[in-house]
Amino acid sequence: MTNQIPSLTLDERQRLLLSGIRDYAIYLLDAEGRVSSWNAGAERFKGYLADEIVGQHFSRFHTPEDQARGVPAAALLTARHEGKFECEGWRVRKDGSRFWASVVIDPVFDGVELLGFAKITRDITDKKAARDALHASEQHFRLLVQGVVDYAIYMLSPGGEVSNWNAGAERIKGYRASEVVGSHFSRFYTEPDRQDGMPQKALATAERDGKYESEGWRVRKDGSRFWAHVVVDPIRDDSGTLLGFAKITRDVTEQRQAAQSLEQTRAALFQSQKMEAIGQLTGGIAHDFNNLLSVVSSGLEIIKVQAHAIDARVLDSMNRAIERGASLTQQLLAFARQQPLAPATYNVNRLIEGFEGVLRRAVHSSVVFEMALASDLRTTCIDEARFETAILNLVVNARDAMPDGGRLLVQTRNVVLDGHARLAPGAYVEVTVSDTGTGMSADVATRVFEPFFTTKAIGKGTGLGLAQVHGFIVQSGGDIAVESTPGQGATFRILLLASDEPDGDCPPNADGREKVLIVEDEPDLAQLAATLFDSLGYDVLVANNGRDALALLERNVDVDVVFSDVMMPHMSGIELARIVRRDYPNARIVLASGYPMPALRQQQGDIDEFAFVSKPYRLSEILKRLR
Repeated sequence: MTNQIPSLTLDERQRLLLSGIRDYAIYLLDAEGRVSSWNAGAERFKGYLADEIVGQHFSRFHTPEDQARGVPAAALLTARHEGKFECEGWRVRKDGSRFWASVVIDPVFDGVELLGFAKITRDITDKKAARDALHASEQHFRLLVQGVVDYAIYMLSPGGEVSNWNAGAERIKGYRASEVVGSHFSRFYTEPDRQDGMPQKALATAERDGKYESEGWRVRKDGSRFWAHVVVDPIRDDSGTLLGFAKITRDVTEQRQAAQSLEQTRAALFQSQKMEAIGQLTGGIAHDFNNLLSVVSSGLEIIKVQAHAIDARVLDSMNRAIERGASLTQQLLAFARQQPLAPATYNVNRLIEGFEGVLRRAVHSSVVFEMALASDLRTTCIDEARFETAILNLVVNARDAMPDGGRLLVQTRNVVLDGHARLAPGAYVEVTVSDTGTGMSADVATRVFEPFFTTKAIGKGTGLGLAQVHGFIVQSGGDIAVESTPGQGATFRILLLASDEPDGDCPPNADGREKVLIVEDEPDLAQLAATLFDSLGYDVLVANNGRDALALLERNVDVDVVFSDVMMPHMSGIELARIVRRDYPNARIVLASGYPMPALRQQQGDIDEFAFVSKPYRLSEILKRLR
């Protein structure tokens, strides 16, 4: 026997449906507002049983304040005349607690006669709390952005129209929000930048790379210019659709002027020091060559007078003067680092041992001459003749510092550098010449490699010897330093890059003058990087963007290092690096960025194939990456 559903009328079915709904309070009011029906949802929300509330006026669900203001009667009147009443507000449960309700009241007519009202109430307290929290957060954010006066912070539409404007933007650029909202942000650029399409390039770069950052001139409302640091970030929704851009602009005119003033001061100081050195150089050359020319001139006068019987001693004096002039010329070339070198790979122990006899004869008998040469010394690439001259010069200086005798030590060893001020980390050959002589003060030690600086008596030295040694060692890609204490002697320490090559010709660029291409769109940073690499002994090329860099590479295929910023217009440093790696595989690549590596990986993808340094540049970090 099958179960049969009882036959129900439509009204009975509707009553069953409404009475079973628990998420909405659905009930009827008569024309005066008294409750005439009550469902399970109404009982759950408001706490009244049906027999407790049917026949009661619905105003009891309103707060005392709403009752005093006549809100319940106004709601019924609005529903009757407008066909519906809808609102949100506080309502009161049986236990006196309140909840935030969404209320809809519809009039019920029998033809033209009002029978009553259908009322639907929903408890949306949780939604109101979330909405209020969001509103408060947005309000706090607006207050924060509007309270910032040192930065212009505003939004752009995807097309570049300004959509809001903070107090900082008004202060920096001079426009009120009503004057600028809805206009294109290109109005803040200079006319040449607009013609070059810089505003559009900025948005395109931000959309493509995840950020655009630059510095440049911007224009205020009154037409005056200021130097701005600009950051543009794309704003996307959860699906990745571009909603617009967030733009932050800061007036850094004063900082730029301060940096330029500092650079001008440094340049003036450098020029002053250079002129002082030139003055010393000129005076020394004039003194020495005047003496040499006097010998030759006097000799010629004697020859004129004694043409029939020339004294051989006169000719010898003239020859010595000529030789001395040639030697002085070689010293000047060494100081200027323009000596023609003939480098080859040597074990310097073999060179030192080969002219040990010369070194021993150069010192007094009262000086104990010793050598301590490492048995496992690595090779290095050096000009043999110039190296021997440099060591002899140091030995003679050490001898002169010990007029009453002492101990002189020539020593070699292998060293590994990490963090040297002027040399890249790695393996080096160290040659030291130490004495136990008079030593020198710190002030003197800092000047010993200057041309024509000498502590010897007049006529005892030109002051070019150590300048020659310094020029030769630096030209060879190494470094020389002195450590000394008055009364305790001095140690001259030469460092030369170790080689894995056997005896023979040195590889290309053994003179230490490799070529670097610096790619940086910010002129001040480009100048700084150029100065750093020049101090490391590099020949420097500079390009302002990736396209110019590739053009330079086509004309200079022997570039050894490409040092590039990451964030640049037209072409990023990552894109440039990949082209260089493909087309110029022998060039080393070092990239620089102010962004942390995780952010760069997120924006650029897999970039671990390249060496990176962080901005601001540190010399030790550049050396480490180059190594």
